[in-house]
Amino acid sequence: MKLYMKQKVFSWRDKFSIFDEGGAERYYAEGEIFTWGHKLRLFDNTGREAAFIKQKLLTFLPRYIIEIGGEEFTLVKEFTFFKQCFHIENCGWTIEGDFWAHEYSIKNGEEIILHISKHWFTWGDSYEFDIPDSNNVLLALSAALAIDCIQADQSRAASSAASR
Repeated sequence: MKLYMKQKVFSWRDKFSIFDEGGAERYYAEGEIFTWGHKLRLFDNTGREAAFIKQKLLTFLPRYIIEIGGEEFTLVKEFTFFKQCFHIENCGWTIEGDFWAHEYSIKNGEEIILHISKHWFTWGDSYEFDIPDSNNVLLALSAALAIDCIQADQSRAASSAASR
C-alpha cells in the first residue's frame, strides 16, 4: 500500500493530510497548540481518532509515546555519535536510513514494515510511504510523524544556534 503526505506551508499548527494512490484522503493529523511538547492526533477519513502521538518531556534523548486502540508504543532515539538510529519499544521495530534526506525504513528484523521517501522540489514537504502490510499502517505512520517532529526540532535548534 502506498500513501502520500503533504504538509501545509505557513500553518499555525501542524496539519498533515495523508492520501492513497488514487488521491483520496485516508488519514489526517492535527497538532495541538499551546501544549508542553508535541502532541499529534491521527484521524481516519471518517473523523475518528486512530492514534495519539505525544512527546515525552524531560528525557535525555527524544521519546514519543504512540497510543493506538489503548495500546502504547514508545519511539526512542538511540544515543549514537554519527548516524541517527531509532527503535520502537513493545514491538521490536528498528528504524534506519538517512533521516536528514527523509529516506529511511522501519524494519522488523529483515522484514520492511515501511519505506519513506521525500519528494523534492514541491511546495511544502511531500512524502511517500510504502507499507507492504496494511495491518502496520497506523503504527508506521505514527512513527514517521514522530520522527518528522524530532527532525523539525533538531533543525530549529541548529538554525537558532547558527544565528547566534
